[in-house]
Amino acid sequence: MKRKGIGKAGLLLSVGLSLLGCSGTPARGVDWEGRRLAAFDIHLHPGDWDEIPAATQSFLASRFPFPLNLDAKSAAKDVLSADGILAEVDKAGLSGALLFAVYAPRTVGIATNELVADSLSRDPQRLFGLASLRVDSWSRDRDAELQRLRTALSWPGMVGIKLAHAHQHFRMDDSSYFGIYQLSAELQKPVYLHTGTSPFPGTSQAPAETDPAYLEPAIKAHPGAKFLLGHLGYDFVSKQHAGLQTCIELAKKYPNVFLEPSALGSKGSDPTGENLRIAMQRMREAGVVDRIIYGSDGPQSPGFVKDYLGRTVEAMRAAGYTAAEAEAVLSGNFARNFGVSVVAP
Repeated sequence: MKRKGIGKAGLLLSVGLSLLGCSGTPARGVDWEGRRLAAFDIHLHPGDWDEIPAATQSFLASRFPFPLNLDAKSAAKDVLSADGILAEVDKAGLSGALLFAVYAPRTVGIATNELVADSLSRDPQRLFGLASLRVDSWSRDRDAELQRLRTALSWPGMVGIKLAHAHQHFRMDDSSYFGIYQLSAELQKPVYLHTGTSPFPGTSQAPAETDPAYLEPAIKAHPGAKFLLGHLGYDFVSKQHAGLQTCIELAKKYPNVFLEPSALGSKGSDPTGENLRIAMQRMREAGVVDRIIYGSDGPQSPGFVKDYLGRTVEAMRAAGYTAAEAEAVLSGNFARNFGVSVVAP
């Protein structure tokens, strides 16, 4: 796609990409024992920098590498745009990606369903979306919000629902929100849930809003809905596994539970890659490889999407995954459960 004039932000981005070794577009797919395996990232965030709270803007800027941190606002606007995300997808060699809507004005900000839908239109063969809804005035606006969610899920490319209890400040076991899962089951649109703590300013650390164990009543009550437990209940504050075993046990107990290992293996959270390797190994040993769906939680900063894919592949190799198992994690499980055809490498 044609990009706008380079300007100051573009210059910084170009320099940053050069320093990070991210120039050029690699071949699509992941090399595994002489085969090219399709890889699909189910966890990318488009956004509007101006809709992110000031404290979170500062937090994000602190994580940008030099020289991008000299003008984090411009660099973030570029990487969070549809064109910027597609560039990161291409650099990582991905077949496609899911983009998340989010309504968390007190913590990570707002990325509307409309913004996501517009982003998907840039490449409808490779980009798909998860819709979300506001819960901050739930007792008053519940019916209207559920209707808005239903409408958004009817738009082209919208294949599921995104919730983040810690960011949106509501309990996982509160039955007044179960209408969301009823809608998920009715429309056969899986629901992604942030589990574990979060490093972002203002997010809840309360167990009922972070511990995946609190999701069991909803999971049990809605066998027709698919629940995707993001981050495996990782504690991003202490940087250690807190809910991994709970997530695995839920997946073994309920056939409608799926697992996603995003962000916990990033350089910031897991410098050596050991936490990610342990997670991938324990899930394989538990016999739930058919429930693992790959995601990165990007784009964050230029090069993150590609780097996280590489770290996940390394973790799977170290844990002894076969080619068939790796293919299932990287794209097959997603395609089967979200009803999406993944573009072959």
